[in-house]
Amino acid sequence: MNTPEARELGRCLAELVAQGRIGAAYDQLSPTLNARTPFRLLDLIGQSIGAGELEVANAFTARVAADKTEGGWVIIASILREQLTRDMAGAFERSRVFTITADIWYATDILGERVPGPALLIDFDRALSLLAPWRTDPDRWVRRTAGVATHFWAKRTHGEAKYGNQVEQLLTFLEPMFEERNVDAIKGVGWGLKTLGRYYPQPVTDWLARQAGRNPRALMLRKALTFLSPKQRARVTGGQAQ
Repeated sequence: MNTPEARELGRCLAELVAQGRIGAAYDQLSPTLNARTPFRLLDLIGQSIGAGELEVANAFTARVAADKTEGGWVIIASILREQLTRDMAGAFERSRVFTITADIWYATDILGERVPGPALLIDFDRALSLLAPWRTDPDRWVRRTAGVATHFWAKRTHGEAKYGNQVEQLLTFLEPMFEERNVDAIKGVGWGLKTLGRYYPQPVTDWLARQAGRNPRALMLRKALTFLSPKQRARVTGGQAQ
């Protein structure tokens, strides 16, 4: 499949979904999900469907989720991403439900990089408010998403100085999670800190230094220190090698 073919399939599926023909749409999509289709093409397909009416698009995401295919999570996440400007709160809640349903790391990261991550770029304050309860969610994958979304935001803002205030807000946002104990959640939060450290090393160094006396898992600290300079690391660790 190439880009024009993906766009055409997306258009055809969007028409079927708009007509309420959910089963027919999924039957047409299924061969693409069973093939090794690149995510970028699946994103194009989902984008077309996501531009449509919310109720039928959401019915289609439920059908796709039932089979729990890896590519299906990309389709779902891309549909939800298209809904962010119309129904951000609803897109967040649906993303959370699908994250729990999937119960696996790659679906968590697929959804996190396509729903709450982009939402932070669209409306930072509102998205951060919607994401806040996820930090203490009983599900480890939902908690992991807080870090995945932070990673996506940092990757897209590329260290630009104008985002300095938002960097501080994100670090404050992640602070309650610094002592997370679940490894799956730690990997997500650590990923967010790692990418923040890559693009905004000084604020991350200052923030880590303020966490002295806390007890993070070694994996969390190691990820957070990844892109810091030796001098910055020494400031955080008191000169101890990490």
